[in-house]
Amino acid sequence: MNTPVYVNARFLARPVTGVERFALGLLEGLDQQRGGGPVTLLAPAGIDQPAALGHLGFRTVGRLRGHAWEQIDLPRAAQDGVLVNLCNSGPVAHRRSLVVVHDAWVFRHPDHFSRGYRLFHQRLDRLLARRARIATVSEFSRRELSEVLGLDPARVPVIPNAADHVARITPDTAIVERLKLGGKRFLLLVGSFAPNKNLPAAIRAFERVARDDERLVIVGGAVASFANDALRGHSDRIVLAGRVGDAELVALYRAMHALVFPSLYEGFGIPPLEAMRLGRPVLASSIAPVEEVCGDAALYFDPKSDDAIAAAMRRVLDDPALHDQLTAAAATRVAKFSWSQSASLLQRSIDGL
Repeated sequence: MNTPVYVNARFLARPVTGVERFALGLLEGLDQQRGGGPVTLLAPAGIDQPAALGHLGFRTVGRLRGHAWEQIDLPRAAQDGVLVNLCNSGPVAHRRSLVVVHDAWVFRHPDHFSRGYRLFHQRLDRLLARRARIATVSEFSRRELSEVLGLDPARVPVIPNAADHVARITPDTAIVERLKLGGKRFLLLVGSFAPNKNLPAAIRAFERVARDDERLVIVGGAVASFANDALRGHSDRIVLAGRVGDAELVALYRAMHALVFPSLYEGFGIPPLEAMRLGRPVLASSIAPVEEVCGDAALYFDPKSDDAIAAAMRRVLDDPALHDQLTAAAATRVAKFSWSQSASLLQRSIDGL
C-alpha cells in the first residue's frame, strides 16, 4: 500500500513570488512523476484549489490560521503519511517531513528583518533541521544552510527551480502600451524593494547611462518606504509596474531588450531562468548562486559597484553582437533545468523519508 503524500498548501494564500512559483511548478511535475499515486494538498479553510493543480487531491483542514495552523492543524491532518513543505517552513511535530528552505538569508543578513521575524524563523529553522529532512534549491544554499544549521551537506538534497512554465503562457501585450513602452527599448528588473534585491543601485546605474528613449521597468511588489527613497529625484525613465499577472510578465520578458538581475543575496533566482527560457539576454550580479544558475549565459557585473552595473547596461544596449551571443547561450543553459527533472529529485527525497 502506498504511503499517502501530503503537501503543505498554506502558500496558496500568498501572492506568487519565487518561493510560491517553485511550489506550483514542482507540484505539476510531481503529479506526473507519481503516476497517479496519492498526493493531497492540505490547506487552511477558505483556500480554493488552483485550476492548474486540479488533478491533485485537495482538502481544507482545521480552523486555525497562519503559523498556528501550520504547527497544530496541519501535522494532525497529515499524521498517517509523508508531509512535503516547499516554502521555507513546516510543522516541527510531524515525524516524516521534508522541508525546502530556499536560502540562509535570515541568518546571513539578520538586519534585513524585523526582530520578531528574525527570532521566529531562526528558531524554526533550527528546530526543523533537527526534526525534518531539509532540502534546498542550489548548491550555494546547501553550503550556506549546512553551515548555519550544522547539517551534513550530503544529507541536504538540492531540488532546483525551473522555468518551463513561462513558455506555456500566452502574453498579454496590452501592458506594453499601458506602461507607454511602445517604440522604446527597455531593460526589465523583476524583484521587490527588499534590501537584498539591490534595486536602488540598478536605478542609479541606469540613470547614469540611459538615453531619452530608454527605460528601466521594475516589476514586483514594493515596500512603500523603500520605493519612495529609491525613486526620489529620478526621472520618468524609471517605470514602476508593480505586481503584474503571469501573462503580463511574459509580455514584458518578450518585449524587453534584456533582463537586469542585480541581487546582493539569493538562494537561486528564478527571473534569469525565465528570461533565458524566452530567449532573452541576462545581465546579472556576480554572486555565487546566480553564477551557479546562469553559467556562461549571462553578462556579469559587481552588484556593489554602480559603475559596473551601468557599464554592463550600456554594453548590452549598444552591442548587437553581444546581445545575440547572450541570447544563443541562454537557450543552451536553460535546457539544463526543468520541473520534470526537479520533480524526480523531489520524489527521490520523499522515497527516502
